[in-house]
Amino acid sequence: MNDTGNLRRMSAELPLGTDPQAVRQRIEMLERLLEGLIDVPGLGRKVGLDGIVGLVPVVGDLVTAGMGLYIVWEARNLGMPKWQLWRMAGNVGLDSLIGAVPLAGDLFDFLYRSNTRNLKIVRRHLDKHHPKTRVLDG
Repeated sequence: MNDTGNLRRMSAELPLGTDPQAVRQRIEMLERLLEGLIDVPGLGRKVGLDGIVGLVPVVGDLVTAGMGLYIVWEARNLGMPKWQLWRMAGNVGLDSLIGAVPLAGDLFDFLYRSNTRNLKIVRRHLDKHHPKTRVLDG
């Protein structure tokens, strides 16, 4: 199945609850949308909306920063410690600040995946405090 088909299937199954499992699924879906939506042939690396929309000066960076901050907001709703939330917000801020620089920022967006870093922080928290939300990668 192609990436678009997978995205449609995942969005149809996206839970709306506030339980940790639903939050985890929403964050994982958003991270995939922002960082790994399209497989770029020849590069062996996926690109998401963060890299694509970030090519649009100012507006693109603001939109992807807002989407990245949504992950931080979801983490706050999980009751994560403030220091982790600040770290996550710092990841988004750094990505947005350097990503706003023409050309060099676009390359930075491709290499520095703030949303993937933030997903790892959320996963560690959930695995420790809500172990039933774990999903085995296979």
